[in-house]
Amino acid sequence: MKLTGLQKQVLGLYRGFLRAARTKGSEERKKIESIVSSEFRRHAKSIERKNFIYIEYLLRRGTKQLEQLKNPDTLSLSTVPVRHHPS
Repeated sequence: MKLTGLQKQVLGLYRGFLRAARTKGSEERKKIESIVSSEFRRHAKSIERKNFIYIEYLLRRGTKQLEQLKNPDTLSLSTVPVRHHPS
């Protein structure tokens, strides 16, 4: 199966996070890998494949987060759960 350019970008970002996790301590590495895996899976299940604008937004946001994680002064990664309340 041939991947689209957007799919290649998403996979590249995922691999980038895993590579960056290797530069951290073993305990933090496991935590980062777990967070990254669950976030990518969550978005893969909840976002329609044709929602290109939102996917591109998430790619830009993820790229910024990856650059922060690559910084040697950054020790860890965390998430903040966001709940959507009906208006």
